[in-house]
Amino acid sequence: MTSDERHLREFWAEARAAHPELPAELPQAWAFGATPEHADALLGLVLEGVKTATASALGDYETGEEQVPCVGELSIILDGAGEPRAVLEVTSIDIVPFDQVTAEHAHAEGEDDRSLDSWRRIHERFWAAYSDQGFTPDMLVVCEAFRLVHIR
Repeated sequence: MTSDERHLREFWAEARAAHPELPAELPQAWAFGATPEHADALLGLVLEGVKTATASALGDYETGEEQVPCVGELSIILDGAGEPRAVLEVTSIDIVPFDQVTAEHAHAEGEDDRSLDSWRRIHERFWAAYSDQGFTPDMLVVCEAFRLVHIR
C-alpha cells in the first residue's frame, strides 16, 4: 500500500467514524482545478461554504477513464499537496451546452464575483488551456451540485 493510499484509507476511516452511514468502500479521490494553487483556492471556497457546485467538460469524461458523476456519489477531495481534506456528495447533475449554464449555477460555484459573465470567462480560459477537447461555445458542460459531508 502506498503512502497516498494509506492516507486516503485513514481519512476515510475518520470520516466513517464521524458519519457511520458512509459506506465501507473507499470513494474516488480528486482535487479541483489543474494546479496545486487552484486546488487549494477552490477547496478553501468549499470549506467556507461558498462553493457548492462545480463544472466539468463532458468531452473530458468521454476521452478519459472516469465516469460522469451521479447523484449520491461520494468523493474525497484533496488539497493541492494531495492530502485528503473533505468528503462531498453529489446532489444534482445537469448536462447543458456552455451557453445554457445558469446564473444560479455560476453563483453556486463561488468563484470571482459569482456572476455568470465571470463564470463564462474563467471556464472558457480554463477549458481552452486544460480540457482534452479544448473550448468551444457549444461544448457540453456537466454542472454538478454537491454538499459537504465531512472535513478534516
